[in-house]
Amino acid sequence: MKQPSLFIPHGGGPCFFMDPADPDRPHSDPMWQPMQDYLTGLIASLPARPRAILLVSGHWEEKDFTLHEGQRPALLFDYHGFPPHTYRLRWDAPGAPGLALRASELLKGAGFETAREAERGWDHGVFIPMKVAVPQADIPLAQLSLRRDLDPATHIAAGRALAPLRDEGVLIVGSGMSFHNLRVRGPAATEPSALWDAALTEAVTDPDPVRRAARVADWRALPYAAFAHPREEHLLPLMVALGAGGDDTAVRDHHSTVLGWAVSGYRFG
Repeated sequence: MKQPSLFIPHGGGPCFFMDPADPDRPHSDPMWQPMQDYLTGLIASLPARPRAILLVSGHWEEKDFTLHEGQRPALLFDYHGFPPHTYRLRWDAPGAPGLALRASELLKGAGFETAREAERGWDHGVFIPMKVAVPQADIPLAQLSLRRDLDPATHIAAGRALAPLRDEGVLIVGSGMSFHNLRVRGPAATEPSALWDAALTEAVTDPDPVRRAARVADWRALPYAAFAHPREEHLLPLMVALGAGGDDTAVRDHHSTVLGWAVSGYRFG
C-alpha cells in the first residue's frame, strides 16, 4: 500500500529519554509530551505498516547524496551535555542495504551523483524519534544524507526522484525541526516563531503542488526565516519529504510549542 512522506520534528537531543530510572521508555518533560505523543502514534497513523523506512536527517551532510547501507548500524551520540545514561541508549533496528541500493539507483536515474557507506552510525535525528515511533526496532531503515550545498530546489528534486519508493511500501521521512535557532528561547522566540510557522505552513500546504514547491524552495522570503533557521540544515529534510510527496495533498499533522518555539510536522499523501 502506498505510503505518505513525512517531515517530523526530532526534538532536542535525547529529550524523550531523560528518565535515568527507565531510560528505554519515552518519558519526557511535559513540554515535549505532545511531540512524543505524535511520534508514538506515527506508525499506527499510516495506511499500512511500512516494509522499510528511508530517513533523511538534518544531522548528516555529504558532498553528494549518500546512502547508509550498513546491516546493523551503531548509534552516533552526536549531542552534548546530557546525562550519562543518554549515551547508553539503544535502538537495534536492522539496516536496509537493499533499500539503500534502490534509492541510490533512483537518484542516479534523475542525474544525481551518489555515494554509499556502511560505517557511520545513525545520528540522533534517526534513533531518537525512531526509538519513540518504532520502539520494537523491527522496521528496517536506511539513512540518506543531505547534500552539503543545502540547495532547496536540489533537495526537492531528490525527493521527487525517490517518490516511487512510496508505492513500494517504503515510508520516506524527513527528520529535522521546523524551527531551529538554539540561540533564542522563551518569550523572545514566541511571536516570531509563530509568525514563521504560520507562513511556512501556508506555503507547505498550498493546494497547488507546483506553487507549493516554489514557495517552500524560496523559504528565505518568508517572515522571520533567518531568525527561524540561522543555518538551514534542519529545514532541508522538509524539502526531500515535499518532493517525494509529489502532487499529493499536504497537511500539517503536528503542532506544539517547545522552548518558546512553534514547531510543526507535515504529511504528504
